[in-house]
Amino acid sequence: MSGSAPRLDIPGTRVFDSELAQKGYALNKMCFSFNSAENREAFRADEDAYCRKYGLNDAQYAAIRTRNVLGLLAAGGNVYYLAKFAGILGLDVQDLGAAQTGMSKDEFKAMLVAAGKGI
Repeated sequence: MSGSAPRLDIPGTRVFDSELAQKGYALNKMCFSFNSAENREAFRADEDAYCRKYGLNDAQYAAIRTRNVLGLLAAGGNVYYLAKFAGILGLDVQDLGAAQTGMSKDEFKAMLVAAGKGI
């Protein structure tokens, strides 16, 4: 065994593999911290300082600052951790899924219903 699986190529999709996990470690760690109301408030009070505390790189910081969900995914963000950040913005996982697929939220929900995934 070589220790690494072949990379999947799914057009329009970023596969969260070990490479992206390593790339996004600081971002995902910060987003996980948003499980705590105290940390959410600290982020709201001073986003710059909070991002520096976790050592976000320039791409991650820019995506946080501009609320660019696709940029966060490209910077190694895991959708389940990013959901914590999205919650601060009043967004949910369906909003993230819609952004990821280039659909409106209503279109994304309709696709889930059609696929038998419900809403």
